[in-house]
Amino acid sequence: MRSLLAAAAISLAFTLLLTPVFFRLFRKWGWGQVIRTDSVGYNAPKHEMKRGTLTMGGVIFILGTTVGYVTGTYAGGNPPTLSGWLVIWAMLGFGTVGFIDDFLKVKMQHYGGLSGWRKIVGQVLVMVPFGIAALNFPNAYDLTPATANISFIRDIDVLTFTALGPVFGWLLYLAWLSLLGTGFSNSVNLSDGLDGLAAGAGILVVGAYSLIAFWQFNQACVGAGTSPDNLAACYQVRDPLDLAIVSASFVGSLVGFLWWNAPKAKVFMGDTGSMAIGGVIAAMAILTRTEILGVIIAGLFVMSSGSVILQRLYFKLTRGKRLFLNSPLHHHFEFRGWSETTIVVRFWIIAGLFAITGVGMLYVEWLSRI
Repeated sequence: MRSLLAAAAISLAFTLLLTPVFFRLFRKWGWGQVIRTDSVGYNAPKHEMKRGTLTMGGVIFILGTTVGYVTGTYAGGNPPTLSGWLVIWAMLGFGTVGFIDDFLKVKMQHYGGLSGWRKIVGQVLVMVPFGIAALNFPNAYDLTPATANISFIRDIDVLTFTALGPVFGWLLYLAWLSLLGTGFSNSVNLSDGLDGLAAGAGILVVGAYSLIAFWQFNQACVGAGTSPDNLAACYQVRDPLDLAIVSASFVGSLVGFLWWNAPKAKVFMGDTGSMAIGGVIAAMAILTRTEILGVIIAGLFVMSSGSVILQRLYFKLTRGKRLFLNSPLHHHFEFRGWSETTIVVRFWIIAGLFAITGVGMLYVEWLSRI
């Protein structure tokens, strides 16, 4: 518990107090937001006013998370584990892909950046070594960070890749993890269109995962956690306490960043930040063995990407008609006349409801086993 609180507090202090220092650096480097204006009616109302706002702020909370996690774990006597480093890897890897995209936009002063397929290739290149490492390096209890099973609230025994042979099973396993990584990352990226929206929702989603990991630690089948009397209800997760620590550190860092990112934002997280948030969510879902449950916990982000998919399908099927005034969904409500703050706060509420639902489902499933 001491490591968890220390990591969260250090990360919070880092982003809350040091962000103005980064502002001076960002201005010196010319990291200003590029706004898309290539077609009439593309932008939501008043977005042109945001041109030039500092961007790539994801760098700040990525650094804050790393500093808080490493310092907090050692200060509390719980050195980092492989599971924690895998979450950091996903955050840094996806954040790097986003940073390249942001940097190209700023350098060329064009909204284009990396093409969609180049982003996906970069995201897959992050997830492949993640998946290989996660299925190796068992601890003293023969637990690896991830399993070859698809999981909902726990591993689903009948949905395992190892039964398909060593080569084909590995390929499908890595493809599944890549799908999760690209799906969550791009969903958060699509949601990052209003001041504070992705940061606030990310706090709620990753915060839910910190609670889940700490609960799994307290109900662990083996290790330092308190094992329940009924072994059918315990959790086979390799490093649940460390997962709770690293996710708490990320939440603390995001809370500090949100102070500067809330409407009216002084800095945007950019693709650097939104993709890093998606990477952390994907990693936590995989390593806590709650992959499908993650779709519910991160329901707001899934809803945003789903609105884009529905918009495109409807546009093609109806030969030019639109299901929404604009997509992702938050822009639809802007065109309906809702204020930016109203949309952000209401979407935070929706994100919280999804997160609470996911945590509640996990708890109800545990009750059914004791």
